Amino acid sequence: MNQKQGISVRTVVAIGIGTAIFFVLMRYIPIPTGVPNTNINLAYGFLALMGAIFGPIAGGLIAFLGHMFTDLTWGEPWWTWIIADGIYGVLFGLTKKSLNIESGALSKRKLILFNVYQIIITILVWGVIAPTGDVLIYSEPASKVYLQGITSVICNALSVGILGTILLVAYANTRSKKGSLKEES
Repeated sequence: MNQKQGISVRTVVAIGIGTAIFFVLMRYIPIPTGVPNTNINLAYGFLALMGAIFGPIAGGLIAFLGHMFTDLTWGEPWWTWIIADGIYGVLFGLTKKSLNIESGALSKRKLILFNVYQIIITILVWGVIAPTGDVLIYSEPASKVYLQGITSVICNALSVGILGTILLVAYANTRSKKGSLKEES
């Protein structure tokens, strides 16, 4: 499909299915950390894969909508973290071109660069953007929200570093490498 015409049907379907999976992972499989309202979420490892396959629009919408639906089922949406999640998804989506996961070739160098990148965006989003939003918008105590932010940085970096890397490698291994198919005589 021509980029000027919008996103493909495949991407729209991925956003719907991805949002549902993200929601289930975030809502029903959180691992408590001991810090209030802060969990280890496997959803972020999954988000890394979806962003790498479908790009920034899909990554952003999957994270934003998945987090929003999760918060709505808990009661009140916490918009600063929902928006931060959308930003996180967009930033993962920006890896689509550099990882080129559809080519089937995912080198150790690409995985290392991906994990350096994911740690940087994890620090930016969960260590700075989300807690600062809580202080500025909700007048939350800085000590509380920055503790939640630091805990989220550690948990999400591990989720993406372990589960995300496994999913990226597994998916890349399902793709045919360029030039790997030969014509039979």
